[in-house]
Amino acid sequence: MTLSPCRPGHHPLWRTGLLCLLLGVLAPAAATDEFARQRAQLTQEVAEQARHARHALPPAGFDAAVLAALGKVPRHEFVPPERRAQAYANRPLPIGHGQTISQPFIVALMTQLLELKGDENVLEIGTGSGYHAAFLAERARRVHSVEIIAPLAREAEARLRRLGYDRVEVRLGDGYYGWKERGPFDAIVVTAAADHVPPPLVAQLKPGGRMVIPVGAPFLTQELVLLRKERDGRVTQREILPVAFVPLTGGPAR
Repeated sequence: MTLSPCRPGHHPLWRTGLLCLLLGVLAPAAATDEFARQRAQLTQEVAEQARHARHALPPAGFDAAVLAALGKVPRHEFVPPERRAQAYANRPLPIGHGQTISQPFIVALMTQLLELKGDENVLEIGTGSGYHAAFLAERARRVHSVEIIAPLAREAEARLRRLGYDRVEVRLGDGYYGWKERGPFDAIVVTAAADHVPPPLVAQLKPGGRMVIPVGAPFLTQELVLLRKERDGRVTQREILPVAFVPLTGGPAR
């Protein structure tokens, strides 16, 4: 008798339900998307890497919805053409202007830590190529993203529009000051390292909200920090794991 991979058995991926998720993501896309299998393989790799952040994740690892976003968002569209062959490697890649697209594991982890349910208003600081914004748009009602480098902001806005991510709004500006007009926010994610948590971002976070930000000296190892704003306005924070991000750039837009 042949054991169906989507029925209980001894398949090594059954315990997390990951195999069925991967097959569900892969099957409808394989005929039209040459990268579907690579996304499925990346999703499996990231799910298995969850053991390195057990203290930050639920006992079962990443939520199925976060893994589904990994299997859906076309990362190859968010890297330079000469980097497409490496688009689904589980590592950061350069995107020009001294910036990078983050490692998929880190994108998934930061999104998981926000505990999005689908109806949130989210602020992203550091649009880059737009990949993380697209990822967040798979999990939230609305994403507002701020980028200080003008060519990246223009290209990301056009790319997201072309790919149908109409839940994302991109603004050219200094992310240190957030986007007060679009707040307050249920969740904030910062994709560049700051030597301290910017007070304007804390002010724009709703009571009960969460912020994920790498904190530490530029060009050195930083700590990924999870902040929670309690209902009474108190802010607590917890260090999650060491990371390495490009610096948060402040000052006038350039």
